[in-house]
Amino acid sequence: MDKFLYLQTLKAIRDSIPEGKKADFDLQFGARSKEQAVALVLSVSFGSLGADRFYIDSVGLGLLKLFTCGVFFIFTIIDWFLIMGAARSANIRIAGQIKAMLA
Repeated sequence: MDKFLYLQTLKAIRDSIPEGKKADFDLQFGARSKEQAVALVLSVSFGSLGADRFYIDSVGLGLLKLFTCGVFFIFTIIDWFLIMGAARSANIRIAGQIKAMLA
């Protein structure tokens, strides 16, 4: 997911929240959102252990990487290029969950 689409989607989700609950949305999203830079650093440092995938709440892929050493380091290297997009997708999912909770 590219950055423009990511920001546009987050804005659309936030704009659909009632005016009185936008502050609650901002607070909860700020607390639960995943930083893309942190995901990238985890991927480069501990990617073969699945730390990056555990960070973005992708437990299944995290366990796969943990038990197979990042599928023999191939998936680890591929994840260096994919993890920031996966963090953005996780943030969109989190924003949707918060919106549903506040509705």
